[in-house]
Amino acid sequence: MEITSAVGAVLGAFGLSGAAGLNAWLPLLAAGLADRFGWIDLGHSYSWLSSIPALIVIGVLFVVDLIGDKIPALDSVLHGIGTLVAPASGAVLFAAESSLSSHLSPTAAAILGALTAGSVHVGRTVARPVVTGTTAGLGNPVVSTAEDTVSLILTVLAFALPVLAFLALLILLIVPGIAIVKWRGRVRRR
Repeated sequence: MEITSAVGAVLGAFGLSGAAGLNAWLPLLAAGLADRFGWIDLGHSYSWLSSIPALIVIGVLFVVDLIGDKIPALDSVLHGIGTLVAPASGAVLFAAESSLSSHLSPTAAAILGALTAGSVHVGRTVARPVVTGTTAGLGNPVVSTAEDTVSLILTVLAFALPVLAFLALLILLIVPGIAIVKWRGRVRRR
């Protein structure tokens, strides 16, 4: 096994699990479809993702979440559910992506995926009430669309350019953290 493919798989796995933190269903659906069409190989352990029943269920859940997250009251309910779903999705995606070309144990991969997706999801869950409060809910569909777009970009990058997916994930995790620290500093000085 070549080290560059193993590193690429792990970096791609970080990108996919980060995408799952923004939209849990989109990268699962993309991975299932990519495996179904032979663009990637998830291996035997994760081939269930590309089965017709799984693709139908994931596809329906993706559409429900895609539409529901644009509705101000419903988005809070979906974010609550996402607190469990996003880390689970991230765990499956990380383990599936890294299983074939990495020596990372499935348990470690699942933990890394769950932590990555969970961290991203917590960040979006914390930010959404601020958007709702400052825009009376009118900004929610815009922010939701941006989250879905970033999730799609991370997913595509994870498959095509895993190093860029990983770098984009780092930016996604670090920039909001810096902004929060600066904002708290300003609030304390007042």
